Amino acid sequence: MSIDKYQETYIQTNFADRIGGSNYGKDTNIYKFEKIKRAKASAKKDFPNVELIDLGVGEPDEMADAGIVAALAEQASKPENRGYADNGIPEFKEAAAAYLKNVFNVEGIDASTEIVHSIGSKPALAMMPSCFINPGDVTIMTVPGYPVMGTHTKYLGGEVFNIQLTKENNFLPDLSAIPEDIAKRAKLLYLNYPNNPTGASATVEFFTEVVEWAKKYSVVVVHDAPYAALTYDGKKPFSFLSVPGAKDVGVELHSLSKSYNMTGWRIGFVAGNPLVVKAFSDVKDNNDSGQFIAIQKAAAYGLNHPEITEKIAEKYSRRHDLLVAALNELGFQAEKPKGSFFLYVEAPKGIVGGRRFESGEDFSQFLIREKLISSVPWDDAGNFVRFSVTFEAKGEEEEKRVIAEIKRRLSDVQFEF
Repeated sequence: MSIDKYQETYIQTNFADRIGGSNYGKDTNIYKFEKIKRAKASAKKDFPNVELIDLGVGEPDEMADAGIVAALAEQASKPENRGYADNGIPEFKEAAAAYLKNVFNVEGIDASTEIVHSIGSKPALAMMPSCFINPGDVTIMTVPGYPVMGTHTKYLGGEVFNIQLTKENNFLPDLSAIPEDIAKRAKLLYLNYPNNPTGASATVEFFTEVVEWAKKYSVVVVHDAPYAALTYDGKKPFSFLSVPGAKDVGVELHSLSKSYNMTGWRIGFVAGNPLVVKAFSDVKDNNDSGQFIAIQKAAAYGLNHPEITEKIAEKYSRRHDLLVAALNELGFQAEKPKGSFFLYVEAPKGIVGGRRFESGEDFSQFLIREKLISSVPWDDAGNFVRFSVTFEAKGEEEEKRVIAEIKRRLSDVQFEF
């Protein structure tokens, strides 16, 4: 039966206001990622014999390490690993605490009270507002950024205040620009470094300022760190929790999806302030029954072998070098990030003697439809596009071929910046 018929029944009037109420499903706006999806489909149809180079994908292009896969297979066959895991197993928590110490130099984390597993970072971000937000409370988010925690803040009757990440401020939020009345009503501050989509990294000085600001206004900091171990060119992995006082004001969220090629395995952890971890654990216990124990044990194997991530980071670093060089030869002002697999560049204003680009979305659509190169536009704070170095390529020679093809396709026009 078609959805139109159901929109004529009482079901249509029963939807919660938070998702649109009686107008749910009738919105005709096409959202960014749906536009990208449609443009890719159209380009493939119009140019069936041309390779579509996907630089928009925000997930790894390879499978998890063979050792992790083998650990899963072994643990999945053991009867003691069946059943619900609830809030996690000690083996995973202990591996997570050791990982924070060995990779990020975070000392003094109590695995039993200051770490809890999550079924990936997205559910953790979705549940965190339930620990703190009452109607009228504020969550401070950064834009561009990942909106999930803000979405659930609004679901609970809270408000979201957005701070722009600008090139002029090295894509770090200007905490001094937060109005006093907002800061006093705020319960949560969301940060994400290395950052999606900008690729920017935080500094000790910035995180120290965050701790001082959070204490002044009694705000809980949630640092989302799925790319924290993916760093390049001598920059060491850096954790918010390594900064003095950080554990007094908040928590850090880690995920194995990006750093271990474990997208889809749905495993991560929340670490830091024991009261926040306890509250999150209670809310989580009312939302899920824990990740499959065999996955937790396979993940513990990964956390105990950080050299897996180091090898992955070497590949992304190499690809960044190639892509940055190619774009800069075409007139872009691309700068290699110190972390993450994202490259964030300002969109050109147009093509010399040709079309204009009024936004990052305009340029992104041009790339997909006319050059069969997929990217993700971001127009929240300036006109930018995000490229990802997780494109499909087996080996270094194939990587060079893909980048050379990108450069070839874009060389027949002269961009104006």
